[in-house]
Amino acid sequence: MSHRKSLPTSCPSCSAELRVAQLTCPDCSTTVHGDYLLPALARLGIEDQQFALAFIRSSGSLKEMASLYGVSYPTVRNRLDDLIARLERIAEKQEQEAAEDAAKSHAAGGGGTRDESRDDE
Repeated sequence: MSHRKSLPTSCPSCSAELRVAQLTCPDCSTTVHGDYLLPALARLGIEDQQFALAFIRSSGSLKEMASLYGVSYPTVRNRLDDLIARLERIAEKQEQEAAEDAAKSHAAGGGGTRDESRDDE
């Protein structure tokens, strides 16, 4: 069984946030090209992603999360508050990036939509 690597979220050369430029279907080899922002949860570190997944799986029970992680309820509450703050900063940054992209596209005479193409023909 092959082990998949984690999705990189920052450039190994300059540490800027990466964006998705291409997606490929493994079944039919259709390729979609464009300039897409990573979803907010994908921009989190792996530990925060695992915490968020555990939180969802526990139906949001902080008591269950405290038991799972072997820490106190207030510790889990603080970790969740920190995660919420990180997600809010990511969402604000995404809104800013989307506005900048729209302004660039408008200034360049584009229709404000991202380029999408298919290579399956």
